[in-house]
Amino acid sequence: MIRLLSMALAAFICIVPLTVAAQVTVSGVKYEENVSVAGSKLLLNGAGTRYKGPFRVYTAGLYVGKKAATTEELLGQPGAKRMTVVMLRDIDASELGKLFIRGVEDNMERSAMSKLIPGLMRMSQIFTDHKKLGNGEQFTLEWIPGTGTVVSVRGVVQGEPFKEPEFFNAMMRIWLGPVPADWKLKDSLLGKQG
Repeated sequence: MIRLLSMALAAFICIVPLTVAAQVTVSGVKYEENVSVAGSKLLLNGAGTRYKGPFRVYTAGLYVGKKAATTEELLGQPGAKRMTVVMLRDIDASELGKLFIRGVEDNMERSAMSKLIPGLMRMSQIFTDHKKLGNGEQFTLEWIPGTGTVVSVRGVVQGEPFKEPEFFNAMMRIWLGPVPADWKLKDSLLGKQG
C-alpha cells in the first residue's frame, strides 16, 4: 500500500509542472501564454519592449484567438483580442495620449481617421485624466465582439466601450502599422524573434 501511494505521489509530482501556466518574461514583466477575454481563450501572439533611444519605456503583449505573423492577418481575425502594456518607467500619461493620436495619424489615411476623431479625443482624455503612469503600472485595450474596445488603466475600466470596430484596429496600427512606434516591438508582437 505504501509503495502504491509512493508511486501515485511520484506520478502526481511529474504531472503538476505540466499544468502550470507557461509564461514569457520580457524586460522582467511576465506575460501568460493564455488569457481569457469575455469567455474566449486567447494566445500570446508576441511580446516585446518599446525603446525610445537607449531607454526602455514599456513592454507590450498581444493576445489573439489564433497566432498570426502579419498585421493584416492579425487584425482581420474575428473574435476577441487584447493588448497589454506595462510601464518600465514613470511617464506623463497625457503625453502618451497625444502619442496615440500621432501614431494613428501616421498609420491611417486621413479620410478613415476623420471618422475616429471623437474616439481618439476621448482616448487621449482618458490618459490625460490619469496624469502619470508609474513603473509597473499597466493598461489594456481589449476588442470584445458585440461590445467594442474596452480600455482599462491599472485594472479599472475607463468609461463606455468604443463601439466602432475600426477603433481597435486603428489603435493596434500604432504598434503594427507601416510606421510603428518601434520596429523591433512590431516584430516581437507579430511573433518574429530576432
